[in-house]
Amino acid sequence: MFRPAVCPHDCPSVCALKVEVEEGRVKRVRGGDQPYTDGVICAKVARYAERQHHPERLREPLLRVGAKGEGRFAPISWDEALDRLAERLRSAVDRDGPESVWPYHYAGTMGLVQRAALRRLGHLAGWSRQRETFCVALSDAGWMAGVGAKRGVDAREMVDSELIVVWGGNPVHTQVNFMHWVQKARRDREVPLVVVDPYRTATAAKADLHLALRPGTDGALACAVMQVLLAEGLADRDYLAAHSDFSPAVEAHLMTRTPAWAAAITGLPAAQIVDFARLYGRCKRSYLRVGYGFTRQRNGAAAMHAVSCLPAVSGAWQWPGGGALYSNGGLYGLNTRSLNGLDACQPTARRLDMAQIGAILAGDAQALLGGPPVGALLVQNTNPAVVAPDSLAVRRGLLRDDLFTCVHEQFMTETAKYADLVLPATTFLEHDDLYQASGHTHLQLSRAWLAPLGDCRSNHDFIAALAGRLGIAHPAFAASAWQMVDTLLQSSGRGSAEALAAAGWLDCAPDFDEAHFLNGFGHADGRFRFAPDWSAIGEGHASMPALPEGRPGIMKKSPISL
Repeated sequence: MFRPAVCPHDCPSVCALKVEVEEGRVKRVRGGDQPYTDGVICAKVARYAERQHHPERLREPLLRVGAKGEGRFAPISWDEALDRLAERLRSAVDRDGPESVWPYHYAGTMGLVQRAALRRLGHLAGWSRQRETFCVALSDAGWMAGVGAKRGVDAREMVDSELIVVWGGNPVHTQVNFMHWVQKARRDREVPLVVVDPYRTATAAKADLHLALRPGTDGALACAVMQVLLAEGLADRDYLAAHSDFSPAVEAHLMTRTPAWAAAITGLPAAQIVDFARLYGRCKRSYLRVGYGFTRQRNGAAAMHAVSCLPAVSGAWQWPGGGALYSNGGLYGLNTRSLNGLDACQPTARRLDMAQIGAILAGDAQALLGGPPVGALLVQNTNPAVVAPDSLAVRRGLLRDDLFTCVHEQFMTETAKYADLVLPATTFLEHDDLYQASGHTHLQLSRAWLAPLGDCRSNHDFIAALAGRLGIAHPAFAASAWQMVDTLLQSSGRGSAEALAAAGWLDCAPDFDEAHFLNGFGHADGRFRFAPDWSAIGEGHASMPALPEGRPGIMKKSPISL
């Protein structure tokens, strides 16, 4: 029998699934009928049964019995594991204060309830917090600088587009559902596709035009495109006057960013830049899908801001199928205060940069923000021994004799092999949770269709039990995951868990004027900002460019961080 579910992976698609379950085992996984997923899922998730029933899944708590990193463990009970963990956490706090405990976590599951459990406990306990600098920190900053709201035009509108531009992404391999909608537009209406990417990716291979610029030069290309639009009468000046802070100073600045100037920086022929700019300007219903890839460099926030200016100059936002999408993660309006424990406290502990875990574990005073060393590390939803920068330093830090590390995982990952205590975690088919998306507009709920394997526990159940051992109380720790989902939905005006489960999903897409920012962008004055207030975005803003810019090359230091 097929059961409805939701893919938990860190991916914009957040696919609706249909999972065939028979006698406690997964048989097949297919794409669900939710309008964006439209029955399409990636090959990785289609084979999820292999992961769900893999013989190497962790089944019971494990205590290290060999040297650190040696990978020798012995099984223990959950009671003994929780007692040992609570004792070591209290010991670290007694020795160096609560900030000596660092919950290190990320996006191993995107379910809101399961992700929030560790963060909530950390907030309530006064442990060190985490500055999440992986993945979207710079791209978020750049998008918010101009647009002011983390949302954009529904990808399903591409059926009305005249041109599709994929800038800094490879959806053939990373967002198969988005590419499904691209192909619909191309098949039904022969909509041209442009891809901006330094590499000839699988997506670029399908494009009508591939702009293979030098890495880190996207801002320069965007500025030159704007120069052509302004110089050749392709800019929508009425739209700019009504919906942006565009000024003579902005225009004077952009008029110096010519295609010849950009060609020297990007490596693209000036004529190709002009051809693309004319195509973009003449296709009023142009859909710009802004990816993350080109922002993963030290000049990423400024590059994102420059690219986000394009639909404002062309006026594409005002047309069906026109505008841009970076992320729709900000449109759901969920009240997550209780989920994160913020209804009971306002956390004041230091925020350690997750990308500097190597330096932090090495005792670097600057990385530690002048605070105590990390004496206890609680890892969930991530594998820093291989995904964090300077992995050699991370592994050296994990080998510290005075560091106690607990890892909650589904498999014996590289990080788990360095742990003192390894605890078995459930998969998304073994717990309840709620999911929002960045690539579409649907709120979705997924149920536990399988019993937990062996002694596996969900994030929520494990953290609630640990909170009890530590004497930390909060209503969420006494609730089930299903009750948490229901409370979250009802407190956010999104109905109930039962209603969402019965409906299958809730499409939170705003109306046309809201989605296209015709009612105003996300800033107080409602205008798109060519001249951003970087100080309102994050720290280190002093060196950010005052206007859209394409600096020649990658800067030595990242100036902006959220």
